[in-house]
Amino acid sequence: MSYALVRPVRLDLDAYARATGLHPQAVRRLVALGLLEPVRNARGELCFTPAQVAAAARIQRLHEGLSINYAAIGVVIDLLDRIGELEAALRDLPRPR
Repeated sequence: MSYALVRPVRLDLDAYARATGLHPQAVRRLVALGLLEPVRNARGELCFTPAQVAAAARIQRLHEGLSINYAAIGVVIDLLDRIGELEAALRDLPRPR
């Protein structure tokens, strides 16, 4: 059996809201829409990984820069992630000579 040597970094709701510049209620809304994937601590409170800060920035860029509503952002993010996967797969293909 192995144990982690350090605790994983987690941000509580207020720390996450400060890090992202979002209001805590806006964070809760993004969680309810499935756009953010927090974990719950032992007390049942929302906790976020540092990677979720980047996810919030991506959501904000899509919402503010392209005027995409929050309901559609999930679909757009899925499509962008799929495009990234396909581009990576293309780069790994052998080139014809």
